[in-house]
Parts: sequence; structure tokens; C-alpha cells
Amino acid sequence: MTKVPAQRIDNALIDRNAVKTMLERRIPDHTLEQPFYNSEALFQLDMEEIFHKEWIFAGMSCELPKRGSYITVDIGLSPVIILRDNKDEIRAFHNTCRHRGSKICLAAKGKTPKLVCPYHQWAYDLDGSLVYNGQDMDESFDRSTHGLASVHCQVAGGYIFVCLAETAPPIEDFVKDMEYYLEPHDLYNSKVAVQSEIIEKANWKLVVENNRECYHCDGSHPELLNSLLEWDDNNDPRATPEFKALVEKQQNFWSGMDIPYQYQMRYDNRNRIVRTPLKEGTHSMTMDGQAASKKLLGRITSPDLGALRILHLPNSWNHGMGDHHIAFQILPISPQETKVITRWLVHKDAVEGVDYDPENLRHVWDATNAQDRTLSENNQLGVNSMGYQPGPYSKTYEFGVINFVNWYCERMKENLG
Repeated sequence: MTKVPAQRIDNALIDRNAVKTMLERRIPDHTLEQPFYNSEALFQLDMEEIFHKEWIFAGMSCELPKRGSYITVDIGLSPVIILRDNKDEIRAFHNTCRHRGSKICLAAKGKTPKLVCPYHQWAYDLDGSLVYNGQDMDESFDRSTHGLASVHCQVAGGYIFVCLAETAPPIEDFVKDMEYYLEPHDLYNSKVAVQSEIIEKANWKLVVENNRECYHCDGSHPELLNSLLEWDDNNDPRATPEFKALVEKQQNFWSGMDIPYQYQMRYDNRNRIVRTPLKEGTHSMTMDGQAASKKLLGRITSPDLGALRILHLPNSWNHGMGDHHIAFQILPISPQETKVITRWLVHKDAVEGVDYDPENLRHVWDATNAQDRTLSENNQLGVNSMGYQPGPYSKTYEFGVINFVNWYCERMKENLG
């Protein structure tokens, strides 16, 4: 009989030193100790050392079509405004008034010529400068020193990333990669046709771990496997001769259309991009495997582009096809709750009901997201047990999970100092 190990750190005693101790003693290629998945104190450290210091996927540039368009995103307890200013530049600010700190933009999205705080009507221009502060401030008040606090913001291939840190980590190479691989898709001239939000009652790391392997796919995702192949790399030890032949055939086809497909990994597993075939005879992640939108993206002339898989840790994975693009975003809410946002993008000129049917567009991933929610929530329930102890990952089927956990642990070590 396997005994539950006695060496545990009481959740009430979790602090920076306790986390360092657990990171130092962790078993390679194993799941993490229980507090990493359910401790309130460790969750707060995740927010401080990962989500407040790394680049976070926040939205798509096509969601800001005009000057004054804005979207909002809450990164833990830090709300952020992202907008298109009067110079057509995309900028980000902390969504908190410089008067008494009220949240300014309360809606998820909108359009406005000025940002006006609903509490006392202090108003800010789209460059963040304070332009109105009421009538009751005395002559010593300096309006120029009370603009909105800015947030690092970077647009890459139509994606918007923000970083709350004072000094943001490098992202330049990833930006170049995103522009290069997404150029044929031209997501700058796309639109969000459908968006969903679900709450998974699971720690954000369990949600990512579930995404980073398809070990569970055969038993859990019948809709997805109508089109998706379980592996995306010739170096995968499970890759069959038939898969390798399909890859060679499709890469020759893509080369003829000047479509990039090469495997690319950046920043110690943080970013990963590769174009890989879907099942032969399928062109899109739909129930019948056929294109969901008649109007293809960008300069694409064939729907047979496989799937451009993009990973950005800590909070996004993506599938780009010839006819539509799917962007996934996660935002931690609590130690055991994670918001999962899915955006389905099509060409900006595609007409609903003519070029695409929203239900057909979203059917496969609505089903898959629901299935993944059940898997992650059951995983959380088991991890919460007093009987839980770190278990081994399969190096064959779960190498993507190993890569994620290694990245997380290295970033935590470095950021904790």
C-alpha cells in the first residue's frame, strides 16, 4: 500500500520561502505539490510573480476598430483599459482614477471620446492625460501629474499583450514571429464573430496542463478528433510514417503559397508556434471538417492550411485555420477558479448567415471546452484530497505539460529572487 507522505507544508504557513523550498525539492517530470493548486497564499504569489510580471494576452486589435474604442480586462485585482487613441495607436492604462481610485470603465468594451470616471466625473483624454478634475481643487493642484498610470502594451500579429511589471521581459522576437506566421491570415482585418466565457472550478495551472496534452483526447473529445490530429511535430515519438508523409505533402503545398509553417520555440518554452496538418480531407475544426466561413482570412486562397498552433504562456493557446481563427484566453479568478474566454474570428467582411453560421463555427470548441471544464474540475477535486501526492507525467504523451511546468517553476524561482 502506498502511504501518503508526511512532509507537507501547512497552507496557512505558505510564504515566499515555503514556495522556494517546494520548488527546490520538486520531483522532475511530476505534478507539483498540493499548495500550488489550491493555496490562497500561493495563488496570490502566482498573481504577483507570474501574471503581474509576464506578458499577458489581453485581447485582439480588431476589437478596437476606431479611435476611442476600448476593451477592459481584469488581471487578478488589477483592472486594465486597452484603447485606440487619437493617433491610431493601441495603448493600455490601469483602470483606476487618479482622484480616489474608482474603476473608470465598467463595461467590457465600448467607444468614447474621453474616459470619464463615474464617481466624480474626472475625465481623461485617450492618451491618459487628465483634462477635467472638477471645480474644487485648489491652485496648487498640478493636473499634468495626475494622468492615468500606463501599462506596457504590445501588438503582435493582431494580438494585444500587456505587462503590469515596471520593467517588462523581452518580447521582441515573439512579436516578429507572430507578424511573420500570421501575415497570411491578416487578423488586423478580421472580426470576432463569436465569443464565449466559462468559469472552470479549477486552478489556472490545471487548466493549462489539461490543454498541453492530448493524452485524454481519445476518450473525451469526439467532436474535436473529427479534424484534429493528436500530435503536431515530426519529432513526437508517436508520429507515424503516414503522419510524416502528410506533413511533407502539406508543407510542399504551403510552400507553394508562401505560407510559413516551421516549428518555432521562444523564451524557454513560453512561446511556441507551428503549422500542422489537420486530418487528411478536413480543412477546419468543424463537425464535418469543412470550412466554417466561405470568405477566407487575409490573402489565403485555399482553406487547406491545417492549423497554426500558437502557445503563449501563461494564458493563451490558439488555432489558426484558413477560414477562421480561434483565440483562447485564461484569467485566474481564485485558487480554484479560472475564466476561459474563447474568440472565434473571421474575415471582417464575412457576413453572418451568408458566409458563416455562428453555431457551426463554434460547435466543436463549445463541446470541447465543456468537456475540458469537467476534466479540470474533476482533477481539482482529486488534487484537493488529503491522499494527493505528486504523480509522474508521461514523457511520451505529456511532454507539453512537462514543458509548461518547467517554465512555470523557472519563472517562479527567478521572479521570487
